[in-house]
Amino acid sequence: MDSEVKVRIMIAKPGLDGHDRGAKIIARGLRDAGYEVIYTGLHQTPEQIVNAAIQEDVDAIGLSSLAGAHKHLFLQVVKLLEKNVAGDIIVFAGGIIPDEDIPELMGIGIRAIFRPGTKIEDAVNWVKTNVKPRVTPQVDRL
Repeated sequence: MDSEVKVRIMIAKPGLDGHDRGAKIIARGLRDAGYEVIYTGLHQTPEQIVNAAIQEDVDAIGLSSLAGAHKHLFLQVVKLLEKNVAGDIIVFAGGIIPDEDIPELMGIGIRAIFRPGTKIEDAVNWVKTNVKPRVTPQVDRL
């Protein structure tokens, strides 16, 4: 049995954005590279995303937005992670992100932004370099 702990990554689509082709392509590329990937589907609230990330004990969250609400929604996810003592979960993003929004998103804690045209290998290599299994406290069960 393989004793190596796999990195767990959640791909999420916050807000009312109904386009998920890019998110599914990234999810599949990461899965094919050997990562455990959880895809939450469309129309997720920041609260749903953070709750799922904590329940699934993920190491990273990839957020995807094509609808223009990325600054607000991504900030809410980051704030909720911190509020729920899960600020060590790495957050990266993709989608239609204007150049002028990138510094603000990086400033709130988004670690990388992958826009249309990004090669899957580039995203996978970034994850390989930047995402490691989180150290979470073990809870004794009765």
